[in-house]
Amino acid sequence: MRIFPIGFIIILTTSVALLMGWQLSLNDTFTLNLTSLLQPNWLSNNSIKLHLTWWPRVFTTLICGAALAVAGVLMQQVLRNPLASPTTLGVASGASFSLMMATLYAPWLIELSYSFVAMAGGLIAMGIVFALSWRRALSPTIVVISGLILNLYFGAFSTVLLIMNQEKLAGLMIWGAGSLVQTGWENVTYLTPRIIALIIVAFLFVKPLTLLQLSESGAKSLGVSLTKLRIICLGVAVLLTSLVVATVGIIGFIGLAAPAITRLIGVHRLLPKFLASIFIGALLLTLTDLVIQQLPDLMSIMIPTGAATAALGAPLMLWLLPKLAMRSQTHTETVLTRHSEQGRHLSKYTIWIALGSVFIGLFIFSCLSIGNQGWSWIFTTGNWSVLEWRLPRLIAAILAGAMLATAGTIIQRLSGNPMASPEVIGISSGTALGVIVTLFSGLSSSLAGMYVGGFIGALSSVSLIILLNRKTGFQPEKVLLTGVAITALMGAIQTIVLAGGDPRSYQLLAWLAGTTYYVTNSTLIPLAIATAISLSIAFTCHRCLDILPLGETSARSLGMNVSRSRMLLLFLVSGLTVSATLVVGPLSFIGLMAPHLARLLGFSRAKEHLIASILVGSTLMLFSDWLGRQLLYPEDIPTGMVASIIGGLYLMWGLRKL
Repeated sequence: MRIFPIGFIIILTTSVALLMGWQLSLNDTFTLNLTSLLQPNWLSNNSIKLHLTWWPRVFTTLICGAALAVAGVLMQQVLRNPLASPTTLGVASGASFSLMMATLYAPWLIELSYSFVAMAGGLIAMGIVFALSWRRALSPTIVVISGLILNLYFGAFSTVLLIMNQEKLAGLMIWGAGSLVQTGWENVTYLTPRIIALIIVAFLFVKPLTLLQLSESGAKSLGVSLTKLRIICLGVAVLLTSLVVATVGIIGFIGLAAPAITRLIGVHRLLPKFLASIFIGALLLTLTDLVIQQLPDLMSIMIPTGAATAALGAPLMLWLLPKLAMRSQTHTETVLTRHSEQGRHLSKYTIWIALGSVFIGLFIFSCLSIGNQGWSWIFTTGNWSVLEWRLPRLIAAILAGAMLATAGTIIQRLSGNPMASPEVIGISSGTALGVIVTLFSGLSSSLAGMYVGGFIGALSSVSLIILLNRKTGFQPEKVLLTGVAITALMGAIQTIVLAGGDPRSYQLLAWLAGTTYYVTNSTLIPLAIATAISLSIAFTCHRCLDILPLGETSARSLGMNVSRSRMLLLFLVSGLTVSATLVVGPLSFIGLMAPHLARLLGFSRAKEHLIASILVGSTLMLFSDWLGRQLLYPEDIPTGMVASIIGGLYLMWGLRKL
């Protein structure tokens, strides 16, 4: 190993030691506080606090950081994917979700073994990722995108459970964010022998993993069983992750950051990489936690370490993206882009029939619902007052679906990316980030202020996507991975906000889930105006949307100012996304599904593609809003959550067919 990597580890160790020394020198003498590790002074409150909380917390961070680093190295080595980690592959989310389900519906499993419950969830998540990406030979990007879908799914269902069981799961919000607060040595004594044993098992497979690093055919020729090797090593990685999640919650991106930093400082051989990653992971998590403890007032309590590491890991992932080599698939035909050779003509008669179907659906869904006495029509009950709150919600869902469908159509035609949509490439997440920052920083609590904050967030996401992908020609897979990182950053900030205990956090949680519950007649009017203006602008740009997919050279030869047209369309997409996201949250997937379904129906010309997408998106969102109120009556599942579940299934189907 070269001097520079050792020097980097020494710098990290020195930083941790200095911070520890600084904190140990507070209140009492350094020597007295140091001796509290083994024998506290029972007459000193500070010594007791250090012995029972501070010291166990330090050792827990060291152990958990080392475990996640080893899990990350194993996943990256086996999958040969520099972006693989327990967080990006959905393993940590699966383990956390299984613990949440067991807490609510099978608490006896928690009493039996919470580590086993977490491990089962992690293994199921890993199995789903493998199933989605197996046909593409575990392609690095498809594996990570599959992990993104699982994270979104587990997040969606977790949000529904939190909304329905706020009192029972209030404590899990903090724990799920990665809380390292300790009240004794139990976690240390539980984790240490198990994690050390699993790390030793990982080291036993260094030689076959090194052969795998060269090539699969070479490893097979030397007698290495790749199937057994992958199962064992990924099993060890899942076990390590599950132990950490079951004990302290989700610690985001340490499993990605430690191996990445190790590789960037020049360590490439596997055995030194394991050793360096263990030290860097342990020290990095401990350093982050010590810095958080130094924050003033209640900030050190309100900011969970796990969410903080996720917030640091997302920029790291964005930085690593340009270094990720992948085969361009811009011209690869997939089930998501396949459509008939000759575009179908959308007649006025067909449009009127489709519009009539939407209005019939609005009429039926506003009048038909389930209640305490079963299904009932409003005509038989005579309870016409429910229309005052039911109709605005349904109309808002229709308008939001139309805007997301329009935004998705523009993005897909503009970028040539068959899987682009505001939700998938991070524009919706950027909008949510802008709204969260605006609301909780005190900048504004009005609808107009949140709209401005969301618009700035959306434009920031668009700018970041352009900046990171312009040189590579907007490769579809790299654009998607940019969205993964932006969504992860949004999730980290969201987690920090929710764990802070602010009374507004549950309202924010409902909004992020995509509820139309807060829509009233007064908020519906500006939404309808924004929809009418935005869609009118979109249809005036239909010629641009027909020409731009032909390529920049062809567009210029036809007299089009390409740069100005693209900028106008990106501004329009940002405005559409903000307006829709404020109503149905950031993760509905309507912007992905509607344009694809319109293409599958044969509508490929821009104007007809827009009309068909709007009709499909409006219908899907209308159905999602109605279904969310009926499925678990009297509980109300947010509209965006139902749409994201339907859209996630469609996205999984599309990935499986790639």
